[in-house]
Amino acid sequence: MNRFIEDQLTYFITDKKHHQFRTVDLDPQQVATEFAAASLDDLTRAARRFAFVLDQEIPVVLANDKIAILRTVKHIPEIFTIAEWAAIKKSYTVHEQGKVCNINPDYAKLLAVGTEIKRQEIQTQLSLFQNDPEKSHYLLTLLVVLDALENFADKYRAEAIRVGNLSVAAVFERIPRARPQTFQEALQFLRLLHFGLWSSFNYHNTLGRFDQYMYAYFQHDLDTGILNRETALELLEAFFISCNKDSDLYPGMQQGDNGQSLVLGGLNPDGTQSYNDLSDLCLQASLELKLIDPKINLRVNKKTPVALYDKGSELTRQGLGFPQYSNDDIVIQALKNWGYADQDAHNYVVAACWEFIVPGTGMDIPNINALSFTHVIDHAIRQTESWTTFDDLMATVQDNIKSEARRLMASTTNIYMEPAPLMSLMMDGCVEQVRDISRGGRYNNYGFHGTGLSTAVDSLAVIQKYLFEEKRFTKDELITMLDRNFEGQDELLSVLRYQSPKMGNDDDQVDDLAVKLLNWFADSLEGHTNDRGGIYRAGTGSAMYYIWHAQDEPATPDGRKRGEPLACNYSPSLFSRTSGPISIIKSFTKPDLTRVANGGPLTIELHDTMFRNSDSVHKVGQYVKSFIDMGGHQMQINAVNREKMIAAKADPDHYRNLIVRVWGWSGYFVELDEVYQDHIIERMELNLG
Repeated sequence: MNRFIEDQLTYFITDKKHHQFRTVDLDPQQVATEFAAASLDDLTRAARRFAFVLDQEIPVVLANDKIAILRTVKHIPEIFTIAEWAAIKKSYTVHEQGKVCNINPDYAKLLAVGTEIKRQEIQTQLSLFQNDPEKSHYLLTLLVVLDALENFADKYRAEAIRVGNLSVAAVFERIPRARPQTFQEALQFLRLLHFGLWSSFNYHNTLGRFDQYMYAYFQHDLDTGILNRETALELLEAFFISCNKDSDLYPGMQQGDNGQSLVLGGLNPDGTQSYNDLSDLCLQASLELKLIDPKINLRVNKKTPVALYDKGSELTRQGLGFPQYSNDDIVIQALKNWGYADQDAHNYVVAACWEFIVPGTGMDIPNINALSFTHVIDHAIRQTESWTTFDDLMATVQDNIKSEARRLMASTTNIYMEPAPLMSLMMDGCVEQVRDISRGGRYNNYGFHGTGLSTAVDSLAVIQKYLFEEKRFTKDELITMLDRNFEGQDELLSVLRYQSPKMGNDDDQVDDLAVKLLNWFADSLEGHTNDRGGIYRAGTGSAMYYIWHAQDEPATPDGRKRGEPLACNYSPSLFSRTSGPISIIKSFTKPDLTRVANGGPLTIELHDTMFRNSDSVHKVGQYVKSFIDMGGHQMQINAVNREKMIAAKADPDHYRNLIVRVWGWSGYFVELDEVYQDHIIERMELNLG
């Protein structure tokens, strides 16, 4: 690593000296109050907020910056007052914070042309809709956004000249008005657009297929001698560092990588591989920097060489919680089954955590809600009049999944989102159809997570074995045990937790229960459309629901006590004593994962000693490849050390840089809420032998 990058890491990451520039403390309700008094429509409010925030920003350019822009505004203000939001929520369903988020814009839409050409496109559209006040208003608003972006860039150019950073000044002389000509200009343009989205209060902004849309600029500079591999790496690492400069200001449940996902590689529609030299350089940059932003995702398939898995495993070795692997053989087919065009399916990316979305065309909400498998199992158990045999119980479970799915679908109607004019400039059809992306895109599908699968499967396996086969207890006795939280049942509790059949042991009888549950989940959503014309997608992820659902869930037959957490994502339960990692991937590849590919990785915790040398790293790479080759859809490996995390809880000051994977994102362990710390500590550590 060169001296420049080391200095950048020290300044921005280790010492956080850049925090001194965060001096603009806006009142979150200031502009909303003014907007309300003026009775402005939501589109005007969104554009004016963007212009206001960028106007309030104080440009910061350091003498040695290569990729500039540093946020000085501490809080992005709301466009609605508290009272106005309350009124909106009475009339609409509001997802999360009511913002357009967790989608992937097509950055190339602006990168490839610059704002001057985009302005001409908008003005051409204006000439066609002069007599349509609504559409004219929308198009004029897009011009306001372009003005704000250009004015902000001009401020940065002036500041770069003032401090004598002529390299940055020269970049801002061209961009954003003109198309970037060099890799540095393209990276700075991307940083500007990405920063602009966060300043628009659009959050969880993914970087998407960075190695595809940035490749031409990278290769141009290599071909013309502007850069060599070393200087290109330096620029790339400077950009990666820029993704971490403001991340502590981004909204989220916990501070972490904030969903700045970057996807590398993948199959082209003609079957060729898209992994390229820039893809490789991104892995190298992430390996050297050891930063949680951007989060690396690798698209792989049966033909992916094990050498790439080895490179990914070297990155996992750093304890960052990535790369995450997505199987093109499964995901592309799943998306096509759900109605995505072949080109779009091949162009898929990963959302903030792990959900599969399509850049530039999708206004999908892939995390709109979650079905709790443990809840439907518990409800079925208590419907004692509906079952006398195990098959009866399973039929009741199937009915409950259908009922819960109907309830969830009914809760997703009439969605309101704030307009997102800057995002719309990078989404297909928004300028052409004069329609903001908040009102929908080509794809408007909703994704439901499926939480607690392994707990539900293990619970059903307990009932099958101990209630029906061995008759250790009756269904009434089972319900009493659950209601009493296994009080006075210590011996039986130990059996249920640690000796009963578990998903993850390659036991066909147990794993078939998972196959049924996931198929029923998919069946319950199939054929239904939402009020935006999209479909509903089933998934195997959990997001934060593995904590939330567990808090409300009583004890379960597998020995989990009331309030104890569920497994994170698509993983064995916390009490599972599996035969080993190989048995896990055998169990977790038996379901038809093309039916539940909304996203949700098999999450495996390997003790960090498993990465002690190159042979061990290669063994991990082969393990991941085996999962993919067997038909797994998505995998995420964590290098963990329980003793180190326990020590970090006791003495956080000495472990400030300890990074862990939480669910779909990574964070600094000592900054997490205790409930997440404890769950991570309790996850199993496996050894590949």
